[in-house]
Amino acid sequence: MSNNYWERRSFLKTGAAAAGGLMLGAGMSSQAWAAYPDQNIDVIIPTREGGGADRLFRAFTSVWKKYLNTNFEPGFFPGASGRVGYEVYMGKYKPDAYSLIFGNMGPEVLNWAVKEPSFGVDDYLYFGRVDTDPGVVFVGAESKFKSIDDIIAEGKKRKLNVGTSRLAHPASIGILALGEHTGAQFNLVPLSGGKKTVAGAVTLEMDFCVLTSGSVIAAGDACRTLLVFNDENVAGDKLNNAPTMNSYFGTKLPPMFSARAFGIHKAAVDAHPDRFELLQKTFKQTFDDPGYKDAFLKSKGFWPYSNYGGIKECAEFKAAMLELGARYRPFLTGK
Repeated sequence: MSNNYWERRSFLKTGAAAAGGLMLGAGMSSQAWAAYPDQNIDVIIPTREGGGADRLFRAFTSVWKKYLNTNFEPGFFPGASGRVGYEVYMGKYKPDAYSLIFGNMGPEVLNWAVKEPSFGVDDYLYFGRVDTDPGVVFVGAESKFKSIDDIIAEGKKRKLNVGTSRLAHPASIGILALGEHTGAQFNLVPLSGGKKTVAGAVTLEMDFCVLTSGSVIAAGDACRTLLVFNDENVAGDKLNNAPTMNSYFGTKLPPMFSARAFGIHKAAVDAHPDRFELLQKTFKQTFDDPGYKDAFLKSKGFWPYSNYGGIKECAEFKAAMLELGARYRPFLTGK
């Protein structure tokens, strides 16, 4: 055979190897881009394990994980009304989109109005809201107060003790705004958690209480709801067909929600926009998945409160909480 033949063979072999190398390199680059997430995603939950946030987190991620093809590892950091969890997340986790925070936007954002955190309040953002649970005014079944008018009338005679799960809470702001509007006097008493707040009303230890409505609904006939801090009482007779504050008193208070949402470092969004885009896309897919409703109901959630929200909705709510928190700061600090 001629030398030209072997030269052509050598050229073809070398060219094929080079082409294969290029294809392999391209494949690796494509795979590297598409591999996210190639490890579990940590989720900081700034409450105790076993509560409502935990149940909702597990319900949502049980479906979300199939769209991201990964698992979510929760870490519970209760303390200081949620502040501890945020400080841990912002201070100890890398902004690489492999860690998220699952927070209760209402009461936890109010923390920053009461006392600034060690990080900037815009150093993280919420991108995926899963529910909106409105605050309510409620009493125990044996209470002498049968309507919100009874409470207002009594509150104009003397200062009423109002049980709340924590001072910096949307429902706390709701009742303060009602007092400001009507002239009734209210004294907030933090009872450390929803169960103790319900007990404060049922035992008549408190004149009445405020809390997000999910816990009140769960208490059944032991409680009676008198007012809802929302534009509409979507729970109807489960909340005794109580009126809303704006419709009954002609006020313009924004909805006082307990709204749980997934958040992320702003630096992670800036550094890894492709990862953040995937998180948003799959979050929405999860919300639209019929299997999520089943998981939500199994977690003892009240389905009408399941409410998707993206970056825009979360940002608007966060801003409203910061504004109201600054306005009522003296009352929320216990001073």
